[in-house]
Parts: sequence; structure tokens; C-alpha cells
Amino acid sequence: MSDHHHHEHAHTHDHGHSHGPGHSHHHVPSTINNAFIIGIILNTVFVLVEVAAGLWNNSLALLTDAGHNVGDVAGLVLVLIATRLAKRKSNKKFTYGYGKTTILVALINAGLLLIAVGAIGWEAITRFNNPHPVEGKLISAVAFMGIIINTISALLFMKNREKDLNVRGAYLHMAGDAAVSLGVMISGIVIYFTHWFWLDAAMSLVIIIVIVWSTWGLLKDSLRLSLDGVPAGIETEHVKKYLLGLKNVTGLHDLHIWAMSTNKTALTAHLVVPGNTDDSFLAEIKKELHHHFHIDHATIQVEKSEGLDCDQDC
Repeated sequence: MSDHHHHEHAHTHDHGHSHGPGHSHHHVPSTINNAFIIGIILNTVFVLVEVAAGLWNNSLALLTDAGHNVGDVAGLVLVLIATRLAKRKSNKKFTYGYGKTTILVALINAGLLLIAVGAIGWEAITRFNNPHPVEGKLISAVAFMGIIINTISALLFMKNREKDLNVRGAYLHMAGDAAVSLGVMISGIVIYFTHWFWLDAAMSLVIIIVIVWSTWGLLKDSLRLSLDGVPAGIETEHVKKYLLGLKNVTGLHDLHIWAMSTNKTALTAHLVVPGNTDDSFLAEIKKELHHHFHIDHATIQVEKSEGLDCDQDC
């Protein structure tokens, strides 16, 4: 008869996947919340300015950037809601809580941005044949405002960008937006002096390329986590090697590593230990998994002999 031991790990810290050991993150949630709230306010104001200026001036570059920023604001709002939901305790229906909403939001955010750029790209291509006259001075002034707002927003997220996928996504978006605003400002100056109105549509296409480039990584990461893939920064083989290297452990099967949220990782495994074990053995494993691999929620099943219930290669 197999001897089964289950032991749940108490959640005391939220550790990122690619952060070193020994970091205390007690203040991260409030810092992140504040960053998102300030980012939402700043970018909403900027979107209104861009839309007004873009419509007034018939500038596709400004309207493209405004559309992109609407996506960013929507993404920030969704992340803020998901972060709040993730803090809610688990219940009978959601025994893991609501942490996974943060992953779904990252996926939705990436998907929405890529859909939006398709529509804008079509408009930019059609405008090449019939460039609309635009006011370069106004474009440059609005874009300069964008550089300031996006740089401030990026700095808000910079500190915690390695601790959470959504914070990294927000940081990349804001940093990318600052670069885009710089490009729009330069195009506005060139249009002012040369009257090359086709530059407005060209700049819109450049913005699209930047959006796709910065969003692709987020889409890939969030899709992997949605499919319960192993989070970036954790090597399954290294975890296997550690577990099989433990004293008295003769076998390992049913090892699963997945993300419970964008900053919390879980693990389950069956260890074959013919000798006697106690809770201190399990506690030490969990401590080491947390310390070396940033796995916060580990459930270990200990068996006296190789089990027959494994659902993958034993």
C-alpha cells in the first residue's frame, strides 16, 4: 500500500519568475496599484488630446497613436481589475482563487492590440494614394506631450517590471509609446518644413510595426501561461534534477509546473521514497523550491514504491 502525504505551502510572498532569492515583495501590490491608477489617468488625458487634435487636423498618425493608447488604457484598467480579483481568497467554486484572471487579461490585451493595428494599417495604406494635408506644428506639439506622459508612465512600471508579466507588458507599452511619440514629433517637424503629407500615413505604419513588435512577446508569454505552460525563467529539467538529487528519493513522476497568476507559480509531483519521511522533509523541499525556483505553491505526494497511476512518462 502506498503511503501518501500531502502538504500545502502557505503563501507569504509574491515572487516573480525571473527574480533572485531574498527579495521581500510586501509593498509591491500597493506600488503596482498606484502605478496603474496614475498611468490610467495620464494616458486617458493624453488620448482625449490626441483624438481632438487628430480629428481637427485629420492626422492618421495621431489617431493611430490615440487608438493604440486607448488599447493601453483599456489594458491597464483590465489589469487593475484582475489584480484586485487575484487578491480575493479562494472559495468552494474557485479553489485556486482568481489569480488566473491576470493571465487572461494579458492575453486579451495582446489580442486586442493586434486586431486594432490591422484596421489602422488598412487605412494607412489607402491614404498613401491620397495624402491628407496636415498641420506639422500641431502634430509635433501633441507628440511632445506624448513623450513626457509615456516616459513618466514607463518610469512608474520600471521598478517592478521583472516581477509580473502584466507590469512588464505595461512597461514595454509605455516605453514603446515614448519612442513612437518621438517619431511622430520628428515627422511633424519634417511635414512642417517640407509639406510631405504622405509622411503622416508612413508614420502610422511605423507605429503599427512598433505595436506588433512590442506585443508579440506578451502574446506568446500570456498564451503559454493560459495553456498551463511552464513560466519563463523556470527550467523543468533543473527542477527534476533537484528533486531526483534529494536524499532517499529513488523516483519522480507526474511533475507539473504551471502559473496560477502572472506572478505566482504552482508545482505538483509524486516522489518515490522507500524509506521513512516526515513533514520536515516536505517542508525543506518547499523551502528550496521557493528559494531557488520561485515556486510558491508546491504539493508533493510521497510514495513508498513506483506508482502505477502516472499519466505521463514514469
